[in-house]
Amino acid sequence: TAEAVNPKAYPLADSQLTITIMDLVQQAANYKQLKKGANEATKTLNRGISEFVVMAADTEPLEILLHLPLLAEDKNVPYVFVPSKQALGRACGVTRPVIACSVTSNEGSQLKSQIQQLKDAIEKLLI
Repeated sequence: TAEAVNPKAYPLADSQLTITIMDLVQQAANYKQLKKGANEATKTLNRGISEFVVMAADTEPLEILLHLPLLAEDKNVPYVFVPSKQALGRACGVTRPVIACSVTSNEGSQLKSQIQQLKDAIEKLLI
């Protein structure tokens, strides 16, 4: 079900990119390189350990996470919206909907190259 996606939710990933993002979020969760929730994501940005931030476009009200793009831009961290908080929650490995999550950096991580590819893809959206 495509909820009314808020026009403020920019940039929104297309279906192909969404699948890639969910996939990497899932792996990041397995590697303990994932912080779930708007507050945790904010903390990773402030601490400078965030690789990129994923937010759900069907968050109600969306304003509760619109501080994240501003902070991410300040810190030069790519961010992207995905259509569904329910799907994001599943990718994060929890049963609850997740409105925001942050993939954190980890030296010597197996995910480094995938994270880099995805960051490039997200940055293309922001141009």
